Amino acid sequence: MLLYALQRTGLAILICITSMVMLFSALKLIPGDPATIMLGARASAEMKARITEELGLNDPIPVQLATFFGRILQGNLGTDMWSQRPVTQIVLDNLPYTLVLIAAGLGWAALIGIPLGCYSAIRRNSFIDKFTAVISVGTISIPSFVVAIYLILFFAIELGWLPVIGAGERGDYLDQAVHLIMPAFALGLGWVGYLSRIVRASMLEVMGENHIRTARAFGLPEYRIVKSYALRIAILPTITLLAVAIGGLLSSAVFVEAIFARPGIGKLIVDAANMRNFPVVQGGVLTTVALFALAMPISDILIAWLDPRVRATL
Repeated sequence: MLLYALQRTGLAILICITSMVMLFSALKLIPGDPATIMLGARASAEMKARITEELGLNDPIPVQLATFFGRILQGNLGTDMWSQRPVTQIVLDNLPYTLVLIAAGLGWAALIGIPLGCYSAIRRNSFIDKFTAVISVGTISIPSFVVAIYLILFFAIELGWLPVIGAGERGDYLDQAVHLIMPAFALGLGWVGYLSRIVRASMLEVMGENHIRTARAFGLPEYRIVKSYALRIAILPTITLLAVAIGGLLSSAVFVEAIFARPGIGKLIVDAANMRNFPVVQGGVLTTVALFALAMPISDILIAWLDPRVRATL
């Protein structure tokens, strides 16, 4: 089990390294000179050359990569080109907002999607099952930014019930929770359908296995069979889906944070890319890739810990 965990963690680190190499190459293709953007079009050639030298942009990409990874090993993601603040501090200031948004969006989606899929499997081909299938496809098809726009139009502008901009006052958890309602709903709505469909499919497969028929033959109550014998196994594929959902939610959070003007990693990366602030872009992208890359081995290790059949194959 320990060897398996080390292998999965090593794969996650390799994914992060590959992503950063690709990012460095992509940043070089973005039009615009960082020195010109910082100093303005009327800046002298000497000033532009000095800034470019200070930022190390004259160095070849392999040298810049080696410098960047060397700083990472020291816990240093570089310095913001505009504010001269450490990128590590900027990322840490914005990361909690994105993590809270993802946890809230994925949390309410799981609380609704998992029971909905379980009930649909138990009442197969019933009206509830067919209605759930329609709702699931509908929620999966609607992009999060479209949901966010309609939420703003109805609940903020038409009814005036919920605030639109920002993440709430610091220290006021009630205000922060109110500001989180619409962004979390917009972010998690599509995953209600994904979770309900995968749970339904897993439940239908498990409900036909021998140990379920044996439990029924012993006269166990149906709710106990579902809770203790079927759902415990059927939930395992959902754990993997939740890890995959983190990657999807990180990308969707970019649009949601921009629409609601919330601080967060997604908005930070977009703003930094527009200003050609390469150190912040690199630090933000590395953070998001690391979150997604580590989520997958954690889910695999958790499944192996929960399912003895998986441990037997390691």
